[in-house]
Amino acid sequence: MSTDIRKVTVLGTGVLGSQIAFQTAYSGFEVTAYDIDDDALAAGRDRFAGLARTYGDEVSGAADGAADKARDAITLTADLEAAVSDADLVIEAVPEVLSIKQDLYARLAGLAPARTIFATNSSTLLPSALAQSTGRPDRFLALHFANQVWKFNTAEVMGTADTDPAVFRAVVDFAAAIGMVPIELHKEKAGYVLNSLLVPFLNSAMALTAGGYAEPEAVDKTWRIATGAPMGPFQILDVIGLTTPYNILVNGGEDGRKLAAWLKENYIDKGKLGIASGAGFYRYSV
Repeated sequence: MSTDIRKVTVLGTGVLGSQIAFQTAYSGFEVTAYDIDDDALAAGRDRFAGLARTYGDEVSGAADGAADKARDAITLTADLEAAVSDADLVIEAVPEVLSIKQDLYARLAGLAPARTIFATNSSTLLPSALAQSTGRPDRFLALHFANQVWKFNTAEVMGTADTDPAVFRAVVDFAAAIGMVPIELHKEKAGYVLNSLLVPFLNSAMALTAGGYAEPEAVDKTWRIATGAPMGPFQILDVIGLTTPYNILVNGGEDGRKLAAWLKENYIDKGKLGIASGAGFYRYSV
């Protein structure tokens, strides 16, 4: 799949941002990864090293050194202007907080070239809530990835009423070029396709445990046995990391805020953030 996009900047080196950057570099693109300070970049560098090992173990063809080459090719920086100064595409993967994203796009508007396409990886926010902050609503849309992009390789593409159709098509082509299966949405929908299905499912699972009805292990076992699914909802939450669902819940309605408080008190405040921290609803070797 050909694409005119060659230079890609990913803003945020968290769990999913690091995966997006790594997959893009692995696919042969020039990648810059930005984060806010040296500590965040050090954590991102560790994630890239871990991804190189994971790709070597799990991705066909990666054992020949391609994963190590991708890791070494990523440029890391805490200088936002330098990160976006020559980017064809900027993919934003910062915390799921509207004001943080709006402030970032307002800064980007004056730093990136006029040609640069902006894409948000926001899980639940509508791109129209961010479009005016970008200063280029015609060159802005959502590009949403699933966690563990090397095997759950969907990329949902969702524009606004202002998105240039040519920009939409360019991002669809880019997604295919980095090994994703593009999922085109015809109009805005909070949660896209994936999270419109997944978020209510995960919230229902947490409500069962928070309400004292069943432990995570029992909920997961029920789902796996009854549906044949390889993972239960709490296993999925640990893969995602608990910070993202917390940010979604705390900005939701009353029921969501109650679940957020339960998640924070029983897991996040105890350092149980999911697989990446060694513990979430389950314990892991890291």
